[in-house]
This record gives sequence, C-alpha cells and structure tokens, in this order.
Amino acid sequence: MALDEYKRKRRFEETPEPPPKVEKKSKHRFVVQRHRATRLHYDFRLEMEGVLKSWAVPKGPSLDAADKRLAMQVEDHPVSYFDFEGTIPEGNYGAGTVMVWDVGTWEPLSPVPVDGKYVPGTDKEAAAMLAKGDLKFRLNGQRLKGDFALIHIKARRSDSKGTEWLLIKKKDEHVVEGFDIEKYDTSILTKRTMAGIAGDADSAEWTSSRPASRGKLKAAWLAEAVARADRKKAAGKKKVPAAGLNAEAAESAEKANEKTPSTQKLPSFQNHRDGGANGKSTGGRNGGSGVVAATSFPEKKKKSSSANSASSAVKSAARSKTAAATSEIEGAVRRAMPTAINPMLATAIEKPFDNPDWLFEIKWDGYRAIAFIDDGRVRFVSRNQNDLTAQFSELATLPKFVKAGRAILDGEIVALDDEGRPSFSLMQQRTGFRPGKPRLPGREGVPITYYAFDLLYLNHLDLRRVKLEERKRLLQELITKGDVVHFSDHYAEKGLALFEAAAQKGLEGIVAKKRNSFYEETRSREWLKIKITRRQECVIGGYTDPEGSRDYFGALVLGLYDGQRRLIHVGQAGTGFDHKALKEMFATLTPLETAKNPFYGEIGGLRKVHFVQPKLVAEIKFSEWTHETSEGGMKLRAPVFMGLRMDKSPEECTLEDAIPKRVPAS
Repeated sequence: MALDEYKRKRRFEETPEPPPKVEKKSKHRFVVQRHRATRLHYDFRLEMEGVLKSWAVPKGPSLDAADKRLAMQVEDHPVSYFDFEGTIPEGNYGAGTVMVWDVGTWEPLSPVPVDGKYVPGTDKEAAAMLAKGDLKFRLNGQRLKGDFALIHIKARRSDSKGTEWLLIKKKDEHVVEGFDIEKYDTSILTKRTMAGIAGDADSAEWTSSRPASRGKLKAAWLAEAVARADRKKAAGKKKVPAAGLNAEAAESAEKANEKTPSTQKLPSFQNHRDGGANGKSTGGRNGGSGVVAATSFPEKKKKSSSANSASSAVKSAARSKTAAATSEIEGAVRRAMPTAINPMLATAIEKPFDNPDWLFEIKWDGYRAIAFIDDGRVRFVSRNQNDLTAQFSELATLPKFVKAGRAILDGEIVALDDEGRPSFSLMQQRTGFRPGKPRLPGREGVPITYYAFDLLYLNHLDLRRVKLEERKRLLQELITKGDVVHFSDHYAEKGLALFEAAAQKGLEGIVAKKRNSFYEETRSREWLKIKITRRQECVIGGYTDPEGSRDYFGALVLGLYDGQRRLIHVGQAGTGFDHKALKEMFATLTPLETAKNPFYGEIGGLRKVHFVQPKLVAEIKFSEWTHETSEGGMKLRAPVFMGLRMDKSPEECTLEDAIPKRVPAS
C-alpha cells in the first residue's frame, strides 16, 4: 500500500501524526501501538520497503502458540510513526489515545526450513512472502520475542475487502501459555498508562493554525537519548524513564521544584508542538543571526463576535493577573518598552560540565531573533538589527500564544527537518538565499518555529536586571500551547547528560547559563556555548587552483580577525562542494578578485592563491583546532564547507570567539 492512502485519511494541520514520507532504507524495526479509537485494538507494524507495513489486531498479539489473532491489514504508515505516542484529536481519522506498547527489531525467516528449523531470510524473500500472504519472521522486542507468522486468509463475509490476516506465534522457547496482554498496561517508552496519556498535557495532542507541513514537528527522538545519558552518568541512582519526564512528573513537582520551581530536573523533548506547557519543548540557539528583510507588522484582524470579545476578556484578565504577579519582582524596573535590543551572546568553551549554579539548554541551529510584542502584533529583529518580520510571516500569530499585552522575548527561529531537528541547510532553502545571486522565493513546506528562551520586558517592566531563573519562570508561565512558539526548556545541573544526548542525535551543541545571571547586551561568560559538531564562520580571503579533474577551484582559503583587526589564515576547505556548488561559488568569487593579499603575512604551503576581497563568510564544519609549527598558528582540522552565511558580517568572525576557552571553575 502506498502512503497516499495514509495521507488521504488525515488532516495534518489538525493531527500530531507525522506526514507521509517513504524512507530510502529500512532498519528492520517493529512497533506495537495500543490504540483506543472507536474500539480498543493494537496496531502491529513492521518496518520494510521504506514504510511501516501495518495491521490492526483487535485482541493484540500473543505469545501463546494456541492463539490465532485476527489482524486486519491497514494502510502503510511512515517510518516516523514508529515512536508516535499521544492523542489524536476528536474529528480526525483514528481519534483517540495511542500508546507504544512494544518496540524492537525483526528479521524475515526463510520460507525453506533447514533441518526442520527456520533460518534468517532476506528482504527479497520477505517481500515475496508478503505478496504470497505467508510472512514468517522473528521478533526481538521487549515484550514480544520469538518466531511468528502472518497468514493472509479468505474471509467468509460477502463485504470483505480482502484485508484479513492471522497473526500466529510459532512454537519455540519464547512461548507463554495463557499469555495475558492486559498485564502489560504501560508504555514501553514512557511508562504511562493509557489514562495517563489521555489526560496528560504533555501528550501529542495539539491545536494548530499552520499549514499541513506542521505534521513534521513531532520529535520524540531526543528524549530517550537524554534519559539514557543521565542513567549512564548517574549509575546506581534512581532510574529515569527512557522517554523523558512523563513518568516522573509527579515526583519532579514535589522534589525537583522544591529548590527550583521554574526548572524541571529532566525536561521532556517528546513533542515539539507543545508550546511551553510544563516546559516540554527545547531550543534557543544563543549566538545565531538573522537575515535582512523589509520592516513590517502583520495586519491585525478585526474581532467582532461576542465569542471573540469573551476570549479577549479572558486574555485581559490573565494579563492583569500576570502584571500583578510581576509587580514585586526583584530587579524589575518600570519603564517604557525599548525599541531595540542587542542580544546577549555566549562565550565558547571546549567541554561540558555539571554545576548546580548553571542551567543547560539545547543549542539550536537557526537565526537569533528578538521578538517585540505590542498589542497583538509582533516584530522580529536579528542580532544585526535587521527586521525579520516579513521574512517569517507564518510567525505572525505568535502574540496569540503569549499572555501579555507588551513583551520582549529572546529566542531562535529554526527550520525543522522531518524528525523535528533544526537544520540550517533547510533554513537557507526556506529563505531562498543563493550566494552571489538574487534571492529565490522561499521553499514552501519547511516548518518554521520560534524557540523562546528569555523574557526581557513584560507589561511596562524591564526585566533585564532580574535573575535568569526568574525570567525563565515568567516566560514559561506566559507561553500557551501553539505550534509557532515553544518555551526553551532546560536542565538544572545536568550539563554532561544533555551534551551526550545532543551528540547522539547530531545536534549542534548545548548552552550553559548561570542561574542568577542578568541580561547583558554583549558577549558574556555568564552564558557559555559548547559545540558538538564544531562549526565556525570564517572569512573567505582567497581560493586555490584546481587539481586533477576538478573544475573551477581547489579550496577556499579561510581566515579570522585577531584583536588587532588583522585577518589571520586558519586553513582552507576543499570539500563540501558538488560540481554545481563549485560553479556557483566560482562565479561569486571571481568578481571579488584582488591583487592585494587580505591576510596578515604570507600564505605558505599552498598552490597558487587567488586573493579576493574579504567580503564573504563561510560556515565551516571541522573536527578540531590544531597547531602547525611551520606557520605558528591555529588551524582548522578536516574543514568542510557547509554554506555561505549571509546573515553575518566578516568583522564578526574573530579568533577570540572561535578558540574555545577553559571551562569555568565550579
């Protein structure tokens, strides 16, 4: 079955289920999801041919070989459905609660036994068995193990659609006579019951006003890694559920929040759609940039109905309550709302650390943006004071999800991939930026979200001299559910666990912030950034001749400015280009050629260098900084070109910011 049937049945602007996408490779995983829709049943899914082949099993799978379970084949599901757990809202196909009952891997069994025993088969044999209607396979799950078979049967009913199969357990050492599936009533991922998921604000149910592509926002991929890293570090201590905070929420409310009411010990990253309720979303790149865009405010929509009037009254009451609560905040100053903010920037350090005086957040790869909210309108401004409002018009509804008449938020605009992870490459596609060429229309369907990590102003109160922990507490209370904005949650003390989890999932890094830090409109050591996949913005000062069969040029010659504003050579990047990118970059470089060497000193050890005016900034990925005695300077090791940064000026690319400092003393 194709995923077009899956797509046809769902409205992704209303359901948290992931959108259809056929994967290129299959990882031979299986999942069983307990689903309380019109009737309670179990969905059995095998990952094969780039999708999840799916059957609805009314009584659920069994480990008793005497049981023959009816299994109704349903439409194929995308592989990203594998860890979906939450609530499908009423009015949508399959509305009800979904729980991940079991997960694991599977392998096909050859249809030809060897010495009377089934042996592992091939994917080709699996496809043939499925088409024939007799699929034999072996499961290695947490609850289901051993050999099984799915047998296609011919139903006696005249209205049969030919989707009836039987799921049968083969006789082996994993047989459990009298198997009772009701004894296993909790999620294998989050340890929650069906009732717990249905009544949990952290579940995947959400409200949306966004395009259908918003289905891509589900991101359960980080939670398990976070918990696993924490368990590994704190061996012997209390075990943390594998999928995040949900199972320990009650205990966190009593224990963790006794010392830090605004900080949860283990924030959940399960659902990036959940805009701040209980702090269940992460983010906030501290040190990104914005893009140039025309200054404009979104048009305000007029409200006329009595229902809207009542809603406005409720919001007004909430704002009044918030204003009263903030009137006695230590450090808050009553003054007019600022019209410009220079973002506080983090200092780079080399290694993560644990420290009870610090909070830790995920570092997202996007555009840093200050959000100015004023009477239902929002204006986004980059760190370079460029207005981003028109560039990201889909974020115009943000004030609807912030309970404040006036507020200034600091955060990050990110483009999300299919797994809910930030992608700077997708951001470039979304903005339509092309180096050296006119901007193209932005790519449609790229999910854009604003992760808010700080609150600087609220209803006539300037909060920049309020301690960070208190600012984040107020921010968390202000943000309501909404897919355009999310509260950037954090860990208390646990920097090492968060760093390891982020590394496992290929994220850029983490940010450490002192609990009691004030908001300084400059770079500060009160905020620290620790990168995982090291990236550095470098100035392009030249290029080398190509070698062999390569066309156009060999490598970009890179530099950074030192404290005396001299461009220091730090290496060259020759990888990261395909033929088209080489051609486009060459066309961008040649108009900038100059006979003058922009670097401080001679560049030795390279083929002929063609110098260019230092006007372009390149995003470079590299493994580490290394010291080359022949040239006496720090160099990038294994640099890879990732793209041009049109949102940063060459003057911002400095050695002082690039070379990691030592970790601060505890």
